[in-house]
Amino acid sequence: MISIIIPVLNESETIESLLYHIVDCADLKNINEIIVVDGESVDGTPEIIKNLDLKIKLLTSEKGRAKQMNTGARLATGNILYFLHADSFPPVNYDQHIINEVKKGNNAGCFRLQFDHTHWWLRLASWLTQYRWRACRGGDQSQFITKALFEDIGGFDETYTIYEDNILINELYSRDEFVVINKKIRTSARLYEKHGIWKLQYHFWTIYVKKWFGASADELYRYYKKHIS
Repeated sequence: MISIIIPVLNESETIESLLYHIVDCADLKNINEIIVVDGESVDGTPEIIKNLDLKIKLLTSEKGRAKQMNTGARLATGNILYFLHADSFPPVNYDQHIINEVKKGNNAGCFRLQFDHTHWWLRLASWLTQYRWRACRGGDQSQFITKALFEDIGGFDETYTIYEDNILINELYSRDEFVVINKKIRTSARLYEKHGIWKLQYHFWTIYVKKWFGASADELYRYYKKHIS
């Protein structure tokens, strides 16, 4: 059984369509619960969720994706955790694809990525995510992981305000516990549209390199806050 965990902060524009999408694209007998963890939104996101005709567990947490996802994971009752960003829409039958991998002994992984944008670089970046290369991973691809493995790792590192997905993925790669499902999750290119594709890509690469050379969680966040947030 899968527990879906979605951290949100001011996602009033996308949350309704996402929640209906994940319900419509799965066999609900495989979904133990859908948990949305709100980080103190001020745009009406919680009210939208409460008014939907869906069985959603709505939690509140201190702001920060790692903290929000850990909050959801602690209360999840499924034996598979599926962490999903609010602007990423998984493929049809995503639940069965995840369960099939776990049955094969693959305890963690993600889907291929497809941006909702036609720029050649984003199309190329999306195409590369079919491969297992570590550099092609990111939280927008979503993350499934058995609850037992997640707890053994210790969950998301809450010292990271950004890059928390990559810290977990690094640990999974070090344990050789990662698979890429050859189905596409569609994610928003809204940050690229806001900042410009090459400018934002430069900043993402800079964050990656800074971490490679040992930058702290606070250093990464300061850079992100200055140039992206």
